[in-house]
Amino acid sequence: MSTWQDKTILITGASSGIGAAAARLMARQGALVLLVARRAEALAALQQDILELGGRAAVYPADLSTSAGVEALADQVLLDHPHIDVLINNAGRSIRREVRESLQRPHDFERTMALNYHAAVRLCLRLLPDMLARNSGQIINVSSQSTQLPMPRYAAYVASKSALEGFSRSLTAELATTGVAVTVVKFPLVRTPMSTATSIYRRLPMLTPEEAAGWLVHAVNKRPARLSTSGGRLWELSTAAAPGLTSALTGRLAKVVTRRLSKQAP
Repeated sequence: MSTWQDKTILITGASSGIGAAAARLMARQGALVLLVARRAEALAALQQDILELGGRAAVYPADLSTSAGVEALADQVLLDHPHIDVLINNAGRSIRREVRESLQRPHDFERTMALNYHAAVRLCLRLLPDMLARNSGQIINVSSQSTQLPMPRYAAYVASKSALEGFSRSLTAELATTGVAVTVVKFPLVRTPMSTATSIYRRLPMLTPEEAAGWLVHAVNKRPARLSTSGGRLWELSTAAAPGLTSALTGRLAKVVTRRLSKQAP
């Protein structure tokens, strides 16, 4: 029996995009995939696809934007399965809005933080005890290349992902002497319903969901502390060395690109 056939993998945000593509790919590898998202019908359709291909999948509709929803999910999953080998915190919310436009909208930040950070942390806290008891397991926290550069109009999103990365770094250090790995995946733009909701981005180069799913399979196979692009790492180093300069340049560049894409948009 292969190591993939031994794995039970919980994937949040599994109803579409990266999560759905990863579920299909990991099920083909032999893993039992636990599909988590709000949309029960979409999860059921994905489960049927996986079963028809000879894979294994279970469906867990849940609203992870509330603490009660996360706790109910964790209770049921831990009741149904003897152990979870890999937790993939993929579910996310993005808001494209300048801070100046959110002065009377603190909920922009609260809602984004609730799903992108608090839900992921809660799931980690609930699933970690068994992983530690078995001295085996992996937590994969999906982040974004936008945390590596000063990104205008995405303060709420970048802040939530940066918080998740900070949590992940501390957790990685704490678990260094255990068999539990923590991986942060910093995706560039991926062509998903969330990214293409902003029309001007549809003309930018993006990964396909299947390509992004390949990153997650690599993360499970190799268990690195971080996955990101070389361009993202270079920009991160530049920002660390000259934050004022790179922030100014990024802001100006973003305005130029936005204007050009807006003119090209149908």
